[in-house]
Amino acid sequence: MTNETLLKRAREVIEIEIEGTQIACAALGDDFLKSVHMIVEALNVGGKIVVSGVGKNLHIAEKISATLASTGSTSVIMNPIQAMHGDLGILAGNDILLALSFSGESEELIKLIPAVKRLGVSVVSMVGSTENTLAGMSDALIPVVIHREACPFGMAPTTSTTATLAVGDALAMVLIDARNFVKEKYARLHPAGAIGRALVLRVRDIMRTGARAAVLPCDATVRDAIMAMTSAKSGAALISDAQGCLCGIFTDGDLRRLLSERADILTTALSSVMTAGPKSVQQDAFAIDVLRMFEQYQIDDLPVVDDNHQIVGYVDIQDLPKMKVL
Repeated sequence: MTNETLLKRAREVIEIEIEGTQIACAALGDDFLKSVHMIVEALNVGGKIVVSGVGKNLHIAEKISATLASTGSTSVIMNPIQAMHGDLGILAGNDILLALSFSGESEELIKLIPAVKRLGVSVVSMVGSTENTLAGMSDALIPVVIHREACPFGMAPTTSTTATLAVGDALAMVLIDARNFVKEKYARLHPAGAIGRALVLRVRDIMRTGARAAVLPCDATVRDAIMAMTSAKSGAALISDAQGCLCGIFTDGDLRRLLSERADILTTALSSVMTAGPKSVQQDAFAIDVLRMFEQYQIDDLPVVDDNHQIVGYVDIQDLPKMKVL
C-alpha cells in the first residue's frame, strides 16, 4: 500500500468514529435522563458508581470510572470475572452498577447481574440497543447507538468503544452540573501537579509586589519605564494615577513596536503609548483564572488590583513555570 492509501484509510477510520459519536449523541434522551437521576440518588445517599465491562469495554470502564471519581462522583472499577470469585464485596446496598456491553450479550456480565440484584443494587447498562439480554435485566439504560464499526471486518470494537467513552464523559460532566460540583471541590481531588496548584493557589500567592513590580505615574516617560522594568526584571510597567488606580500598561512588546516605528522614543510620555484600561485581575481570584485570561486575551502580563481598582501587584506569565503552575 502507498503512503497516500495508508493516510486515506486512517482518515476514514476517524471519520467513521466521528460519525458514530454524532449518532450516539443524537440518540440520548429519556433513558439517559432516567439513568442520571438514578445515579444522582445513589450518590446522594452515600453510594458509589461501580463500573464494569468485559474485554475492550473493561478498559473503557476504567477510564469512565476514573473520570467520574476525579469529578466528584465516587466510582470504582469491578472486573466481572473477579466479581464472581469474591470481588462482589466491592458492592454495597446504596451503590449502582454501570455495566458496559455494546452487544448486551457479554456472558460474564449476564451471569453477574442476578448476584448484583440479590444485593439490592440497581443496574444501569450502556448498550448498543434496547433489544438484548443485558438491557432486559437492567433497571435503566444508556443507549450507545452507532451504525458501524471502523474495523473492516465489523468485529474489532472501534466506533462502539469510542462512542461509549464519549457518552461516559457526557455522563460524568452532566453529573458535575446535577450535583453542583464546583471548582474548589475539584481542586481538593487534584492536590498534586500543575492542575492542583492552579486550582488551589490564589493570585495573591503568585503575583509580584514591591520592587518586583514596575509601577509608574502617568507623567513618566518611556525611558522611566525601561529603567523600572529593568530594575524589577519585569516584562511590563503598570501606570497608575495619583490615587494608585490602574490607568494602563506598557510592555516590552510595546517597546519593540515603538522602536521599529520611531527613532526617538525615550522622552515620549508613557500616557501616550500605554495600553489604557488593560485587563486586570483581583488578588483573591484563582491562578487558574489567570491562566484562562492569558490564553483568552493572548497576553503575558496581568495587573492585579483591589476592589477600588488600585494596583496591588502584577502577574508575569514567565513566573508561572517556576511556580509549577504552567
